[in-house]
Amino acid sequence: MGAARFPLPDYRHIPGRNERPVEGSFDAVKAVAPAVTSSATAADNEAWRHGVRLLNEGYFWEAHEVLEPVWLNAAPNSRERHLVQAVIQLANGWLKEAMGQSRARLRIADLCRDAFQEAFPEGQGTCVMGLEKDAALRAVAALFEGIEPAGYKLKYEI
Repeated sequence: MGAARFPLPDYRHIPGRNERPVEGSFDAVKAVAPAVTSSATAADNEAWRHGVRLLNEGYFWEAHEVLEPVWLNAAPNSRERHLVQAVIQLANGWLKEAMGQSRARLRIADLCRDAFQEAFPEGQGTCVMGLEKDAALRAVAALFEGIEPAGYKLKYEI
């Protein structure tokens, strides 16, 4: 099927500004996260793909929610785990910016950059979970600069 079978939420949740989504709103997509997160199966990982779609569409809180089980199911210290952590931090950083917390965005951008560096160590290849290193680095640079996230998208190469 694909991540597109999961609809986008009716609104973007921003803590302190609007209501939190109904409990269980993301259970269906979280339930399809495979038991093991790996690059080899990233194309079929609907939770991963939908989480990145949410991030790309500006649903930062929602992306974090959906990506958590993907992160938990990645092997400790694996490139996949570091990459998913970085994408979660990217969502968290943009959420902080949307909440008017620019200093928190910068602190999280540091964490995001570090996680991306762990996901893309020198000599280990430039693609993890279908995401290219260059796209990841552009995304974290935009987060540091506070450039509108609509100006970039994490693109798949799966």
